[in-house]
Amino acid sequence: MSDLESITITCADGVHLHGHFAPASGGAPGLPVLLSPATGVKQHFYLRFVSWLAAQGHDVLVFDYRGIGLSRHGHLKHNKATLAEWGQLDQVAALDWLLQRTGRDQVLMLGHSAGGQMIGLLPNHRRVARLVGVSASTGWFRGMRLSFRLKARLGLRCLVPLGTLVKGYGPTSAVGLGEDLPAGVARQWGQWCAAGGYATNAIRGKPEQDFHAEVRTPITVLYAEDDDIATPPTVADLLRTFPSTQKQAMRVKPASHGLKAIGHIDWFRASHQALWPMIASSLRGQG
Repeated sequence: MSDLESITITCADGVHLHGHFAPASGGAPGLPVLLSPATGVKQHFYLRFVSWLAAQGHDVLVFDYRGIGLSRHGHLKHNKATLAEWGQLDQVAALDWLLQRTGRDQVLMLGHSAGGQMIGLLPNHRRVARLVGVSASTGWFRGMRLSFRLKARLGLRCLVPLGTLVKGYGPTSAVGLGEDLPAGVARQWGQWCAAGGYATNAIRGKPEQDFHAEVRTPITVLYAEDDDIATPPTVADLLRTFPSTQKQAMRVKPASHGLKAIGHIDWFRASHQALWPMIASSLRGQG
């Protein structure tokens, strides 16, 4: 992965994000790709995939949201970030950075879970030619299988909020929900999953910040049959928030790709490279 360049992105409010850029290194040339991570997942998790995708002909940018990984500055309890800011500021700035760096008019967005759920918050959404959301859904509790719904609600609506009061940040790692989060991010995550509609909860009563109905970017969601979070109801709940665009959802069976399991996270692991061509094809509108 020596082809990766460490870069800095400056957001509109002056916050600096850190990421990695991989220039296209082979394959048929394609549009640049912005890879937006899942909640609580560091960019380093995606670097092998980033190098692979660059070898397929794409310039690729991956980054950490404010308060996560290399974009975490100081003690987490002092970080005031919100989940809405990950879309309204961080994704916006990352998209602009990639457009400027590559000189292209549009890019492709590859969003893992939350990374593929917030395009309705981006004023520059028209610069996204296609969105592929991997494991993307609203995470709506009522759309989950009952056993997992109870666990998710207990974690995000009880244990994490209590831990936040004690520690000053969201101790999500203690309940198996990725990296610890800024308190504001953890709080909104639980609220949005409880309400359904995900990012639409951030802009209620703020029509000037709501771009969901304006989005014309074609959207493809890939989700696994064994995913406890992205289920048929939660994926449908996400897609309904974009009424004006072409959209499709593809439910993937692990066995069809020689895998025992995929779940919510494993798509980008080296052990699951059998899935990577499908992701690349979807980005190019061939899925």
